[in-house]
Amino acid sequence: MKKKELERALQRVTPHSRPRPDLEQYSTPATIAADMLYTAHSYGDVEGRKVVDLGCGGGILSIGAALLGAESVTGIDVDPHAIEDAQRNVEESGVNVELFNMDIRDADLRADTVIMNPPFGAQRRNADRPFLETALRIAPRAYSLHNARTLDFLEGMIRAMDARIFFHKSYKFEIPHLFEFHDRKKKEIEVVLLCISSEVTK
Repeated sequence: MKKKELERALQRVTPHSRPRPDLEQYSTPATIAADMLYTAHSYGDVEGRKVVDLGCGGGILSIGAALLGAESVTGIDVDPHAIEDAQRNVEESGVNVELFNMDIRDADLRADTVIMNPPFGAQRRNADRPFLETALRIAPRAYSLHNARTLDFLEGMIRAMDARIFFHKSYKFEIPHLFEFHDRKKKEIEVVLLCISSEVTK
């Protein structure tokens, strides 16, 4: 599947219907999701791999990984409403994704690749840390989206976890007016995709 075809398929995925501000549930735009997945795919980390989506929301990254030929895909989210939305989207997309309603920190499985869009930490400082810790505990490779302003801090955090960023790229991420504290109809922030490896390099 070409990237444009993947993007068109992901545009049909319905965003989370009842997002919670405390969980910073901003759905990944289809253009960014497709590029994230294709980046992971280009490094050989999707097709034929066991992929886990931490904080899967409506399932856009899970569905994309399945469409790109992952051996298995598992989506995990603490919000039961998100899992309901993801299940509906998975069924409508005609792919096979296993979904679990649980705290990502309780994930007890092994994977080849984690792909995720964790909270940016606007509501709770370091809210993305448990996602990174879990990702690097369960898989040797992770592709994770973060607020670009925290890049320097994240580089140090990831080094302290005995891992490294081997590639990163930026996007403009549009945040719609979802919650009462939003003072604009929409806001655009710069985010960065971190491609992380915990594999030992010589």
